[in-house]
Amino acid sequence: MVSLGLVVARFNDSVTEPMAEAAREAAADRDAVVVDEVSVPGAYDSPLAADRLARRDDVDAVAVVGAIVTGDTDHDHVIASATAEQLTRVSLDRDTPVTFGVSGPGMSGAEARERIDKGAEAANAAIDLAEELE
Repeated sequence: MVSLGLVVARFNDSVTEPMAEAAREAAADRDAVVVDEVSVPGAYDSPLAADRLARRDDVDAVAVVGAIVTGDTDHDHVIASATAEQLTRVSLDRDTPVTFGVSGPGMSGAEARERIDKGAEAANAAIDLAEELE
């Protein structure tokens, strides 16, 4: 059974809470256990939270979910790219799979809510990677 850490980047709760629920449901459907969930204010805070979870012996993988929906600006794209890069580093440094399910950037809140399945995709990808490493 895979033990999953979940990071919820709560920049836009109307999007991130359904994404987090989709991640929890996906884990339950796969008989994985979410051993801890850490909430952070936004995507830019998620690498530190993911690193903290990935250091734990009782966490096999970490899924990060969140939304970057402030607009289609260069800044939004920089945040998304930098976050993904930092999460990849955490995964490699800690030898723990870390996946990133994000809605945005460049989407309205309504468009982002249509992509809440990214939460389930992040959880499933983390579980798949952890199982491959067993």
